[in-house]
Amino acid sequence: MKIKSIKTIWALSLTTVFALSCSENEYLEEINPNAITTDVFWESSTQFDAALTTVYGATQFQSISGGDLQFEMMLGDEAGTESWYAPFAYRNLTYTDGASQIANKWSQLYIGIYRANQVINNLATADTSVFAEGERETIEAQAKFLRAFFYFQVAHTFGGGVIKLDAIESAEDLPGTFSTIDEITNSIIIPDLEYARENLPQTWDDSNIARVTWGSATSLLGKVYLYDEDWTTAASLFKSVIDSGIYSLTANINDNFRHENEFNSESIFEVAYNAEISPASGGAAVDDNSFETGAEASTLATAVGQLNYGGYNTVLPTYFLHELFVNDEVDPSNPVNDDNLQSKRMGGSVVPSNGDGLYYNVEPGSKGWAYGQSTYAKKHANWYHLEFEDGNSRSGINFRHIRYADVLLMYAEALLNSGGSVDEAIEYIDMIRARAGVITLRQYLNENGNTFPQLHVSKQVNGTQPMVPATAATVLTHLQRVERPLELCFEGHRYKDLVRWGIVQEVYNDLRAEEIWREENFEAIEDQAPLFIRERIRPDFLFSSQNYTPAVHNYFPIPAAEVQTNDGL
Repeated sequence: MKIKSIKTIWALSLTTVFALSCSENEYLEEINPNAITTDVFWESSTQFDAALTTVYGATQFQSISGGDLQFEMMLGDEAGTESWYAPFAYRNLTYTDGASQIANKWSQLYIGIYRANQVINNLATADTSVFAEGERETIEAQAKFLRAFFYFQVAHTFGGGVIKLDAIESAEDLPGTFSTIDEITNSIIIPDLEYARENLPQTWDDSNIARVTWGSATSLLGKVYLYDEDWTTAASLFKSVIDSGIYSLTANINDNFRHENEFNSESIFEVAYNAEISPASGGAAVDDNSFETGAEASTLATAVGQLNYGGYNTVLPTYFLHELFVNDEVDPSNPVNDDNLQSKRMGGSVVPSNGDGLYYNVEPGSKGWAYGQSTYAKKHANWYHLEFEDGNSRSGINFRHIRYADVLLMYAEALLNSGGSVDEAIEYIDMIRARAGVITLRQYLNENGNTFPQLHVSKQVNGTQPMVPATAATVLTHLQRVERPLELCFEGHRYKDLVRWGIVQEVYNDLRAEEIWREENFEAIEDQAPLFIRERIRPDFLFSSQNYTPAVHNYFPIPAAEVQTNDGL
């Protein structure tokens, strides 16, 4: 969907909403009794819930939860690509304000905001007698959570945005001035999430399992405060989610990346997709029929899937990420391991040529893994049950925006930054490491004189990894450079994390230096452990390390079409 500006979005919506309500000077007085107009639509709880469904439906847009996220994955340290693939401009930081992904992201988020505003504003004047007890508040709480989510994405993707809260009555209401992250956060996101927390249930029955909950609102609010560096408030909110007992880590980490066992114990905010509905249409087609059944299909599997198996493999894991997974050392005494030589989260996230198990039903390495590709992405792909990705770019794998593992890591981060217990932070990090079947930080500390290795340091390049004591600073570095990229790669968090920590240039420089070393020593390392790189070194950070300017690249620019059509900008 390529609608180019807020003005266009709302103008089109106005045309639809008001076409049947113009004055009698323009149309005959006779009224079609079968037409649904704004005068008669907002009259029942069923109609409000139908409108709410379209707000949920906006979360399924490809730039928000689907295949177009591939472009944003290029910005961090988790993914590279090749010069002949579309995301190349994002990897090199040479994109412009005219790029289609930037325009699509902006417009799709504001479609969601506009739909949420319609529900919220019409609820304010609705006849309360048409709702069952608490029903009106629950509908409003869902709409406000979703509006807060869309605005959080706007604010932290574009560094701010245009605030629109009122119903749009005419074209004169469309322009708006630019507001900062803080202004959007304080005037919209926090109030909306506070209302959602107070009025959403902790759980829904199975027929409503895709709806947001108290845990969704509390977790996102904690993330808002984490981004604002209010560590104490963030920690308190995350701890309330942990202590609620509602959520737990799945025994099998792969349950979070497949179409099986969706909306599981780890799911806090999840967007549904379905590959079975409308199988003849392409994955990018949007109809917003039902968010519960996932009426839309995701195109993300095709974006990340390997070319030899029907995918485009435009998302290529970096050497940094590959080596992180190699360093994710399996603990043979952990019962989650069977005969796997690589960590459980490596098995669900990336596949090297020597990967465990089957990949699209054949041995890894039998096709591809040449010309500098040391590993391919598995997360979000259908490698585990199909021989080839769908020819219409359709996938039914849900997208998880917030899962419990993320909350545990964000809680640990808030503890480390607020002067909390380092031991407690390690405890929550180790819950995730143990689930992955790898040696925990506590095991390293017990076996190495209360020190642990800096696992983000490349052994291939540097020979060894420094051992450091467990302080707030060193454990925080581990969380930032090791734990979050390993656990949450390709889930939409990485570049926002690097930006808020202020370490983008540092990361780019480190990884470019490692590329240079590999280029200079390629003859000695070609097709050798740990990465088994063949033919050449892929230069993922050659240009980004030179081009990065915080004021220019921390956030996407406002789309050119929006600036041209919005006098307020």
